[in-house]
Amino acid sequence: MLKRRTFSKAVGLGTGAAALPLSGPPAQASAASGPSGGPAPAASLTVPHVVPGTHTSFPEMKHVRAGVLDIHYADLGPAHGPVVLLLHGWPYDIHSFVDVAPALAGLGYRVVVPYLRGHGSTRFLSSHTPRTAEQSAVALDIIALMDALKIHKAVLAGFDWGSRTADIIAALWPERVKSLVSASGYLITDVKAQAEPAAPAVEHNWWYQWYFATERGKKTMEDPHDRIALCRYVWTLVSPGWDFDDATFARTAQAFRNPDYAAIVLFNYRWRIGLVEGEPRYDRYEKLLAAQPDIHVPTLTLDAALDPFTPPGDGAGYRKHFTGPYEHRTIADVGHNLPQEAPTAFAQAVVDADRLGARH
Repeated sequence: MLKRRTFSKAVGLGTGAAALPLSGPPAQASAASGPSGGPAPAASLTVPHVVPGTHTSFPEMKHVRAGVLDIHYADLGPAHGPVVLLLHGWPYDIHSFVDVAPALAGLGYRVVVPYLRGHGSTRFLSSHTPRTAEQSAVALDIIALMDALKIHKAVLAGFDWGSRTADIIAALWPERVKSLVSASGYLITDVKAQAEPAAPAVEHNWWYQWYFATERGKKTMEDPHDRIALCRYVWTLVSPGWDFDDATFARTAQAFRNPDYAAIVLFNYRWRIGLVEGEPRYDRYEKLLAAQPDIHVPTLTLDAALDPFTPPGDGAGYRKHFTGPYEHRTIADVGHNLPQEAPTAFAQAVVDADRLGARH
């Protein structure tokens, strides 16, 4: 899931960070619109309150050949509206945004929600392509998707793997990013730094990463029944206050039946801790990312208060990496799957990040 070295919440949260309450619906959105017919970049634009779980599915999926993949994605809202890309994490899928996407589409945004490599109906074009998942490979998938859809620039918003992917694109290809929403802040991985031990309680949170490094973990991930059970267990640990039902999990769990799912997940977590080598084609990007590049695009970071991976300090631990216009929020009473647990807060962050981008 997230970048191990920054996660010290397990050893104490007492920093006095203010959290945004989620009780009560926000005010109705402004009817103003921008020159493209989409939402105006005004501070008064407010996302109408959406109850989590209001939506259970997306419209008919689309797909496009992009880079090494045939990427399947949901596409909501007006075709010529300002574009938002919503990027999911592990162990999740596009249903993390099942309430966020229509809320944004209703405000005039074109919302694109792709399945990442190894997830859902996204497939590799060739059986000969190595099933790797170093961080730059996933980011380049999204660049390829933007190119295939002729999207020059978009608001990027994600959590977990999605935050990392959006952070990388913002750092290496800032011309493609109007603004950024990054749950859990700065997640670009420095593999060398990952070799250093963290506090015991932090290491405990990462039990599944060490499990995936073993033959037992590999066998679990390669068995569809066992990996689905493991993923559900992870949901309960990282979102302790989320009372999701069987149907909610089952909709997402279908994405875990992708034939490349085990290979992609195992590679990603083993690669992060230096157990496997990435593809040479990505080496130049990984060298840049190892330097922990700053992000200059307008950014709004989110922390989920009940997420065991949220570091203390109200974003202070990663603040230095964001050098452009910046806002930070801690969202009360939600865990790791922030957009699905708190869709109104996440959608509002997208709107407000877009406003930051329009101002600069």
